[in-house]
Amino acid sequence: METVLSVYTDGGCLGNPGPGGWAYVMVLRTFQGEKVVAEGKGAEKDTTNNRMELQAVISALRALRAAKELPWKAVVFTDSQYVQKGITAWIQLWKKNNWRTSDKQPVKNQDLWKRLEVLTEDLTLQWEWVKGHAGNNWNERCDRMTHEAITAL
Repeated sequence: METVLSVYTDGGCLGNPGPGGWAYVMVLRTFQGEKVVAEGKGAEKDTTNNRMELQAVISALRALRAAKELPWKAVVFTDSQYVQKGITAWIQLWKKNNWRTSDKQPVKNQDLWKRLEVLTEDLTLQWEWVKGHAGNNWNERCDRMTHEAITAL
């Protein structure tokens, strides 16, 4: 069995915009089972849900790059289709169109998209969407951590 690093992320807000939080959990899967190797969370007083979803992935990839012993190959799980589709399909069109959407409007959260793009360089990542609040243990853990971060504001 190949060792697989799974990165679960989540972000959310109380109100949109409003106070928001993000979280990630990195799980290493080996023939011996699953082991949490890193996790993190944070919050902002005034933000949006989409910004927190992006910040969760950005924070996870920063941690991955900083961890010398972890593989730079991972499966990233997000319950945000905005993040999953944005990084796998839309970003190439946005860049081609000078960071404009198909209806010629500026791409929202462009600052975070640019950060995320830089962080993905030299990493081998597979991006998977997972349905939120559907019983996935690691996604649920990220959701709880996100709410803990908001509550701690």
